[in-house]
Amino acid sequence: MDRVAVSSSNVVSVGYDADSSTLEVEFKNGIYQYYNVPEHIYTSMIQSESVGTYFNANVKNAFSCSRV
Repeated sequence: MDRVAVSSSNVVSVGYDADSSTLEVEFKNGIYQYYNVPEHIYTSMIQSESVGTYFNANVKNAFSCSRV
């Protein structure tokens, strides 16, 4: 999955696969995939002023995930 680099203290890059609704987040300590994520969450996340804050408020603990 292709990811775009983001400006964040903890998040390195973010990618999205529309076919599977999978959000992939590369943190400084590893890569995680989040499942059944609506595309607007990805779009809002990469456009937000703080990717980490958006992630914590809207993705973390809201979607099932696994480490890649």
